[in-house]
Amino acid sequence: MAVLLLTLAGCGTGEEAIQVDLADKISEPDMASAPLKPGEYRFGFDLRSSPQEDSRQYQPFLDYLGKATGYKFRLHFVRKDLSVAEQMANGTVQFASMGAVSSIRAQEKYAAVPIARGLNKEGKPVYRAMIVVAPNSPVSSLAELRGKRMAFGDINSTQGHIIPRIMLQEAGLGLQDLAEYQYAGSHRSCANAVISGKADACGMQDTMAESLAGEKLLRILKASREYPASGITASRNVPPEVVEKVRRALLDFEPQGRHAQGLYNWDKTEMPRGFTAASPNDYAELRGWLARLDMLPEAKAR
Repeated sequence: MAVLLLTLAGCGTGEEAIQVDLADKISEPDMASAPLKPGEYRFGFDLRSSPQEDSRQYQPFLDYLGKATGYKFRLHFVRKDLSVAEQMANGTVQFASMGAVSSIRAQEKYAAVPIARGLNKEGKPVYRAMIVVAPNSPVSSLAELRGKRMAFGDINSTQGHIIPRIMLQEAGLGLQDLAEYQYAGSHRSCANAVISGKADACGMQDTMAESLAGEKLLRILKASREYPASGITASRNVPPEVVEKVRRALLDFEPQGRHAQGLYNWDKTEMPRGFTAASPNDYAELRGWLARLDMLPEAKAR
């Protein structure tokens, strides 16, 4: 846990949306992690809210996973220019909670193994993205976002970037049709960009959008159709017997039942009802969209 505390030092709870060029992602020094002992594995994650909030949610879950498998899992978060998929490829992490797009990239580029997908509050392994605006915004349709300022979450985010891009594309809009667009880095920062007036609209995850809309801080302009939910992916370098043991523990996880004690705000994650098994075929449609958006050359070349 010392690695986590050191990694999070200096990260404030307040986040601001920042505008960046696609070719100019901000990078930070890579912080070395302590060597792993036999039976220890690092667990990474796509940022959803803030480092602190996400860490509070994942650590009790990893405690469960450790007890269920007999292995030890270290929560790993490092702010840098590498994606979770790249961290998996370079051996920094062995398991990760990833959005569908991050998992696809890890599968395509690094032969990673999808092992489980999260179950939403209806018990289905799917999620949606929402495009939101301010409560008093005059915008009433996606087509009216032409010439407006758009915020996305992280550039690698399924719900915070790719699905909103698909939604815009289906409405006849490309990035070139926006006055400007920004990558805020997380769903929370993306929402803050609209709340603070720095953006006219934002693409973000469904659960957080619904919560903020319920508080009258945002208005949901449009919800996407359903896509494969976030889940857990393993590095190709993890022994198959370890992957299978972790898969079984994930499928046995009952966050609303016998494993609820000790969990922190698990109902606000993208897997509030636990997990179901995952396979590469689950992501076929999104693979095609990534190729169409020229964001996955490997898939486009097929």
